Amino acid sequence: MIDFHSHVLPGIDDGSRSTEESLALLRILREQSVDTVFMTPHFDAMHDTPELFLRKRSEALDRLTGALPADEGFPRLRVGAEVMYFYGIERMEALPELCLEGTRLLLMEMPVAPWSELTVKELIHLSCRGDMILMLAHIERYFDLQKPIVWERLLDAGVLMQINASFLTRPQTRRRALRMLRRGEAHLLGSDCHNCKNRPPLLGEAQEILCRKLGEDFLAQLNAFSYDLINN
Repeated sequence: MIDFHSHVLPGIDDGSRSTEESLALLRILREQSVDTVFMTPHFDAMHDTPELFLRKRSEALDRLTGALPADEGFPRLRVGAEVMYFYGIERMEALPELCLEGTRLLLMEMPVAPWSELTVKELIHLSCRGDMILMLAHIERYFDLQKPIVWERLLDAGVLMQINASFLTRPQTRRRALRMLRRGEAHLLGSDCHNCKNRPPLLGEAQEILCRKLGEDFLAQLNAFSYDLINN
């Protein structure tokens, strides 16, 4: 399984605070049958330039890979970013450099508020321009804040929707998460893990729920779609 959204890199954002915590998170993800982890620290253009962010990310990655025990069989690590949306972001020349490593997938965090028509149009332009595949992070946070037509337009434009594993594991939201996956309103899963205590990885439990509720074939199709995205 692939984790498309995590904060495993140490000391770069509000996620892991140390290499030891990062290693603990990776061990949990390994136990949950995750074989590829995209480490996606927050990028906010209001606080960082792309150049500064990429340098800090590289330094954090070096610290983590330098601490990896050679004999433990950790998941494959790839870097990326959770890019905070701002109006005009499509004009940022370095935007493709923030895609998930080895892919054209751009993970974008949206404002937790109703989006303007200008914002929706910009997301559609980004999705249709050809050099990136837009993926919106943890859409459960802002799904109810937008009119249904907004989601229809974005889905029609090829925007991918990522949900957090916790959306599936919480009993009060599980039914809705399953319905969205079944209807094709959500496409990809992420742990969005930040630490081992109050925001741990939950992808193992999420997989068990998917298998039990939607069946092994559905889970296999979801995983196959995920691997196709990162390998093509």
